Amino acid sequence: MQDLFSKFMENAVRFEQDSRTIRVKYKLCVDKMDGIELHTVMEAMDVAGILDYSLAKAADLIIKHAITPAVSYGSPAMFAEDVNQGSEGISEAVLKILPSQDCKIVDVDGDAIYARVIQVIKFIFKHICFENGSWIRSFGRLTWPRISDIIISKFLSKVVPEDASKLVDFQKIVKCTSEFEFSLKEMMFLSASDGKDYRLSSFSENVEVHFAFRKKTEVLGKARNLLLQCDFSVPQDYTSKGPLLKNDGMAINSSNQVVDLIFSSKRCVVSKAASQLMELVHQTLQDVCLSSARVAWEFYHAVRDAILLYEAVIPVKLERQLDGINQVAILMYNDCLFLSQEILGLAFEYRTDFPDSIKEHAVFADMAPRFHLMAEEILQRQIQIVIFNLREVIDGADGFQNTHQMQQFESAKFSIDQAVFILEKVHIIWESLLRPSTYKRSMCMVLESVFSRITKDILLLDDLAAEETLQLQRLIHMMLDNLSSLLKSLISAFDSNEKSEEDTSRPIDDLIPSLRKIRKLGELLDMPLKSITSAWESGELMSCGFTILELKDFIRAIFADSTLRKECIWRIENVSLY
Repeated sequence: MQDLFSKFMENAVRFEQDSRTIRVKYKLCVDKMDGIELHTVMEAMDVAGILDYSLAKAADLIIKHAITPAVSYGSPAMFAEDVNQGSEGISEAVLKILPSQDCKIVDVDGDAIYARVIQVIKFIFKHICFENGSWIRSFGRLTWPRISDIIISKFLSKVVPEDASKLVDFQKIVKCTSEFEFSLKEMMFLSASDGKDYRLSSFSENVEVHFAFRKKTEVLGKARNLLLQCDFSVPQDYTSKGPLLKNDGMAINSSNQVVDLIFSSKRCVVSKAASQLMELVHQTLQDVCLSSARVAWEFYHAVRDAILLYEAVIPVKLERQLDGINQVAILMYNDCLFLSQEILGLAFEYRTDFPDSIKEHAVFADMAPRFHLMAEEILQRQIQIVIFNLREVIDGADGFQNTHQMQQFESAKFSIDQAVFILEKVHIIWESLLRPSTYKRSMCMVLESVFSRITKDILLLDDLAAEETLQLQRLIHMMLDNLSSLLKSLISAFDSNEKSEEDTSRPIDDLIPSLRKIRKLGELLDMPLKSITSAWESGELMSCGFTILELKDFIRAIFADSTLRKECIWRIENVSLY
């Protein structure tokens, strides 16, 4: 029976290749059985429960030759219906498949594509299923999974937006897709109760979610790659004199690594990682402003996660380099300072254009303090590394003992030369990369550590020979002469915008108290005892940071015991009582 009914349906629904026509005959002839009505055959198949089986070939034919061309994105087919009607009624119905007159038609809104599919299904509903709800539902169960797959693969998947700004336009497709499935439900081609039938709406409505997830993954992937690939080098055309001032800097240096600090009139040099990361952040936030609430929310979280990737990736990547004296640590300090200020400005720049549903929930300022803290930690760590290295080389001077002996003098001189070399290296790196006020503050801390250590070591010496005092004086003068350019750089380092935070215009001796003290110590080493005593009585030595105990020990170390020495020490002690 199944084979017989299959033959009837093959005779009823045919595709003519030459004329590209689907022809439906109303009166059938199979195995000498002539004049059988198609409607009668459909009723019989329905009663026998073999409707799905018998319609399978007809369904394949219609999907292949009508549905697929109708959904072809870019060059869709058109359809024309015709009915042959005689004295006994309709004898056959014809669906002609016509090529599109414009081979470049692009139905971005979906309306035309869905209209053509509905035209085909209405043809089936009227001329094969005879407007019987049960029969068209059976045909729908048989064909809809394949039809929906074709529509998704040949149309919907091809119009998924690649850019957030296009998502608004895609909402038109979401709407017409829903209306299309509603029309099929009204024809009973789709079930009114089975949610699985609404595959197209499910796909189109979830495109936003898929798009947002894909773009979020893409943003985080880009952020991670640029962070991992960055070598933390300074741009080749960078000069320390140009880029720190906004007006002159732009003319001298156009590198995108020389950036504005939005809460300062100054500029600073950052790594490519930081500048490119913020470019990515700004691009993504622009997409937030153009997106629906659901997509915008994912983009917002992508921005936060991308920024926090810097904190997760860079310290691990640069762990070894951060333990040395180099430009990497200073660039990373600038990065964190730059990021902290940029983060604070994001809400002011973009929030008003965010979708209403996330305006009150989008927060960036909470991330800024952690980058500011990380910047200070990096800088303080670098300062301590420099101080540690300087202490190590000064240790090699063995407390500056016995410098009247050539070997000991050369050893002490070598330690001083090493200290000067380290300080000049730090000077070159820090002055070119740090903001003036930060450079001045940091370098003063380092120099204070060096000068105070050397002064302390010399003042702890006892029983100094005359030649020894001259050699010590020579070492001090040599060191200060070699550091003259560094000290001049500190005098010129003045950041007017940050004057309220710290008075960077103060004399250099006030910022490095031990500088005045070591200079005076160089003078004291060949000064007569009476002159030393007078300098104490005038308060000059006290203003340079000398204590009464240090001065008394210094006098005892240089001058032999005598009545004059006792008198001078007595005068020093008595002056200290007032």
